[in-house]
Amino acid sequence: MIDHQPLGVAAVDDEGRWTVRFERRLRHDRHKVWRAITESQHLAHWLPTDIVGERRTGATIDLPFWPNHVAQYHLDPAVMHGEIRVWDPPSVFEWTWETDRLRFELTPVGEETLLTFTTWLGEQGYGVTKTAAGYHVCFANLEELLDTGTVATPLVDVDPTPLERRYEEQVGAASAS
Repeated sequence: MIDHQPLGVAAVDDEGRWTVRFERRLRHDRHKVWRAITESQHLAHWLPTDIVGERRTGATIDLPFWPNHVAQYHLDPAVMHGEIRVWDPPSVFEWTWETDRLRFELTPVGEETLLTFTTWLGEQGYGVTKTAAGYHVCFANLEELLDTGTVATPLVDVDPTPLERRYEEQVGAASAS
């Protein structure tokens, strides 16, 4: 399922920051998608961290990695931090993850939802290919969760290496232009 998803687009913005943007047309109404991108019981299936804290614009949040991610990748620290920049249910959820900024926009398209996700990388593109491949896997799991209520393969069990190679080609082309 992961290989059949369209690639996100990695590019350098006008300020010289790397961005990665994904669009996914999901076969669910945006209220269901909103719950999946904001509630812990759903995040556990498709995002490597929980989001802990009040849900409102300006709120400080903690981003603890799920225990299986901490064990698999020997993460230290196991908790990162951020701030909710936009909280506009069920349309826009934007927050920071340390120096990165993440924006989820949900647009109704008939009975479906167009999810547009953009992340701006804070460390001058450090790990842009790994970041793009990682979110690619995350969104495949999100779609599977929405479609079936579960995911067959947890994030930590997916090898993103083939996707990283595909994104390396895209990043190389973007760097050359």
